[in-house]
This record gives sequence, C-alpha cells and structure tokens, in this order.
Amino acid sequence: MSVSGGAAQGGESLLFLTDEQLRKGIEAMFFAYRGFTADPDRILENYAYGRAHHRAIHFIHRQPGLTVNTLLSVLGVTKQSLNRVLRALVEDGLVESRVGRRDKRERHLFLTEKGAALERELSDAQRARMRAAYRAAGPAAVAGFRQVLEAMMDPDLRRFYQTMKDGGA
Repeated sequence: MSVSGGAAQGGESLLFLTDEQLRKGIEAMFFAYRGFTADPDRILENYAYGRAHHRAIHFIHRQPGLTVNTLLSVLGVTKQSLNRVLRALVEDGLVESRVGRRDKRERHLFLTEKGAALERELSDAQRARMRAAYRAAGPAAVAGFRQVLEAMMDPDLRRFYQTMKDGGA
C-alpha cells in the first residue's frame, strides 16, 4: 500500500505505526460506526427492530434468494438469534421465505415490496452519510479506506464480499 510521497498525512509512515496511532484508528472506527448506524437506528426504532434486522435486510436485498445458512455465516450470529430476526421480518411482511427448488431443506430469502422500501430508507440514510464523507475525503482517501477495510476482513468474509462486489448491484 502506498501513499503519495510514501508518507501519510502529517508525515506518519504507514510502515511503522505506533500503538498510539493504531489506537486513534481504532477509536475513529468506533465513532465512525456509531455515526454510520445512528440514522438507521432511528428508523429501526419505529419498527422495534435492531441492527441484526438491518443487516439481514441489507444482505437479503443484495442477494435475493440468499439461503438462511449463507446468511447465518455472513452475519456470524447463532441460529436461534437469526431465527428470531427472520421470524419477525416474515411475520411483518418484509421478508418472504421460499423452499429451495433443488433442495427442499433449504430456505431462500427475498424482500417483499414492503421490505425493499424499508431497505431503501435505511440505505439512503447511510449512502447520504458515506457520500458526504467520501466527498470531504477525496478519491485517494476513498480508495485507501476501501483497501484498509478489505485488508481487515477475515478471508472467508472477504471472499463473500468479493462475490457481492463482482456481482454488481
């Protein structure tokens, strides 16, 4: 990874980060995540949903027909926890669960129109925040930020992310 001139903003070398510099990055991630989730959290309160519901809706939208087992792997939650989330989303008419055509044991997940509308509302809020941050940071920072995030992913999740990224939408 290179930065123009071989040094980061403020002359800090990216190859020799101190514990203090890393701590600042960790804290920035915590506070950025708090901001990134704040708008969707307010929207989700109207439905008595939490972040697990949001994450499920996001990934079902990104991959219509996603199996419950794949969603379970992506979210890294217990089967009991995911079942509780999916039960609420199905009962509230946001998600439809269909039996697999090839394997009747599989359940494939799809957003309903109502689910797609909620997904749009949640994503619009996050896109607005990301768009403003990206504009303020500039294209080089955006590319670097994405590289850092991808480098922090566990290999199996990075592969899943890559298939989503390569799949468009």
